[in-house]
Amino acid sequence: MMGCGGRSLPARTFSHTVTPPMIERGTLSRRGFMHASLAGLTAAGLPLWYAREVHGADEAVRAVKAKAVGANDKINFGWIGIGSPQSRAFQVYGGTKGFKQTRHVAACDVDARHLKRAGELFKKDGYEAKEFSDFRRLNDDKSIDAVVVATPDHWHTLVAIDALRKGKDVYCEKPLTLTIEESLALQKVVKETGKVLQTGSQQRSEMTQFRLATDVVRAGRIGKVKLIECRIGGNPESGPIPEAKVPEGLDWDTWLGPTAKVPYREKAGKTNCHYEFRWWYEYSGGKMTDWGAHHIDIAQWCLGMDGSGPTGVEILDAKEVLKSGDGYNCHGTFKVQYTYAGGAKVIAMDGRGTTVKGLVRADGKPVTKRVTKTVKVEGQPDKKVTEEVAIDGIDGSENGVMIFGETGTVFVSRGLILASDAKILSEPLTKDDPKLYPSRPTSHMGNFIDCLKTREKPICDVTVGGGSVIVAHLGVIALQTGKAFTWDPATHAFTGTNAELGNAMKSRAMRAPWKLDV
Repeated sequence: MMGCGGRSLPARTFSHTVTPPMIERGTLSRRGFMHASLAGLTAAGLPLWYAREVHGADEAVRAVKAKAVGANDKINFGWIGIGSPQSRAFQVYGGTKGFKQTRHVAACDVDARHLKRAGELFKKDGYEAKEFSDFRRLNDDKSIDAVVVATPDHWHTLVAIDALRKGKDVYCEKPLTLTIEESLALQKVVKETGKVLQTGSQQRSEMTQFRLATDVVRAGRIGKVKLIECRIGGNPESGPIPEAKVPEGLDWDTWLGPTAKVPYREKAGKTNCHYEFRWWYEYSGGKMTDWGAHHIDIAQWCLGMDGSGPTGVEILDAKEVLKSGDGYNCHGTFKVQYTYAGGAKVIAMDGRGTTVKGLVRADGKPVTKRVTKTVKVEGQPDKKVTEEVAIDGIDGSENGVMIFGETGTVFVSRGLILASDAKILSEPLTKDDPKLYPSRPTSHMGNFIDCLKTREKPICDVTVGGGSVIVAHLGVIALQTGKAFTWDPATHAFTGTNAELGNAMKSRAMRAPWKLDV
């Protein structure tokens, strides 16, 4: 099984980004390091007051990483679904490096090639990890304290529930579940077991611009939210993909697990297996759950709807899908609109959003991009000159979250944070601080590790991740049926017209012997 993190979508090359730069202390003094860090953060677009808070949070993470612990205090990790070259698990594993509290003792994958690669990596890093092809056997190991679940989406819930019931804390990649029923089941088991579960939605922690955007929106700085555009990108199309021989070392039947038994398909990099499973509704939800688990999650956060959701969902438009059953079947383009009780609308869309002019950074400057021009000089070879060019606003194709309020607008992405007025971002939060989370974690894995000790809820716990993925699944159901639905977020049930159809689609049949036993 392989990881399921999303790839970043192509976007314009902006010169100013807000992802905190990696600055090593090296030979700098503490004061010199602090100044360098703050300079890097503010140059990246964060206001100084916020950069100071991020720097302080980063320093806290460094202190935790450096803290030596005894052998009996180390946290033993097991990894389920690791080893693919595209594996999200490898990236998450990288996030554990430097934490002296962690020890990596087990790996599991149904593809022998992946398991071998994971074993080699762990050995290189000084760990002797046991290897498993059956996640249940890894979860049986009482020496393991926590597991990371980075399988394809259709396996997340069964693997996580098995781990929780066997006494493990769980870090589970997004999207947290394949169905609404699975989300509710997983939330129930976490409550019953009292274990810690962190969903791998790093935009709430490591990508600090999303926290800033939510802070100012929840503080009321753009007035009541009217509309949020979640530009999550369209799904790729494949056409028919022929049946192919199962690669040596891959246990295809176990990979399919609870889903229907179908032939393995592959041609020219397109397949119904590793990584590309995302574009098949049988195993995932396409961009609605892949990137939607990120951007819809931020919309939920901005609206203060964690653990809740919309009251209705409808399709504004969607491209027809391939219906032959032998190729990608997620909608190539789409606009799915959600309505919330307070009147706000959220649109999850491939792109095609609103172009907004006049947006600026916290320092009042417009965003710029690097443009290379050819300059002709008489009698000399042509020269390439790169310069910064100001861009007036953000067009509708830019991946990210555009938040429209009654008195202002904020745009945030993995490379930008802009507002209709610089003061929205530049003025420190004091009395209007919404206090979204008790601390300001800048390491998602670090937040999980900390909560393993304190037993507090992580920043993206099962209620947060489970609630956001339900919203994404509502969109998938609307896309698959072409129907509009009303939804009761308190009872997690469809109501009114089309309720019977919608409620029937909250769950999916599982192939024996697998079942959701909750």
